[in-house]
Amino acid sequence: MFDTIAPRYDMVNRIMTFRLDERWRKRAINSLSLRAGSVVLDLASGTGDLCVGLRRAGLVPLSFDLSYGMLAADRSGSPRVQADILRLPVPDGSVDGVTCGFALRNLVDLGDFFDELGRVLRPGGRVALLDVGIPHNPLVRWGHGIYFGKVVPKIGGLLSDRGAYRYLPKSVAYLPPPAEMMSKLRSAGFADAHRAELSGGITQLLTGTRS
Repeated sequence: MFDTIAPRYDMVNRIMTFRLDERWRKRAINSLSLRAGSVVLDLASGTGDLCVGLRRAGLVPLSFDLSYGMLAADRSGSPRVQADILRLPVPDGSVDGVTCGFALRNLVDLGDFFDELGRVLRPGGRVALLDVGIPHNPLVRWGHGIYFGKVVPKIGGLLSDRGAYRYLPKSVAYLPPPAEMMSKLRSAGFADAHRAELSGGITQLLTGTRS
């Protein structure tokens, strides 16, 4: 599915988020608070948007994705690896940071994923993980539900693959409740794990420092 939508993935993202996705990625990168030259893994990296931002921030990004189509469409210029992000080909405690943009809901076991982040990060290393959220405000939640559930699939169907963009809005159902995600992140060695709601709660950012 991701191979299929890769060629127009960036264009559809910009249109359906009104370019808010750029602001969310910048917030995630800033939240890492890493020194220049730090090595950061971008997991489920897609076409490399976060890698571009990481490089601009003076960091050294490495791109990992299971989808060959996404890696082929990557235009960040960063080193790319096709890999299962639950089993990274990276030594223990060898990197300074990890980012992941809008892929948590596609993983079978978030606990295993968070454990893998704890394995590859050095003590003091940072994570910044973005994904969709469900707004608390009833009016915002109602409007977002209509837009995300009805309008986004139509936009995706017109510009890319209809089936994929029917799945993507529904995939939020696979995310555990926020409290459960935070508990799993802390259990994986990120004692200071924090969750922030962005743009009224339509997006969430999970951050933490490797203990």
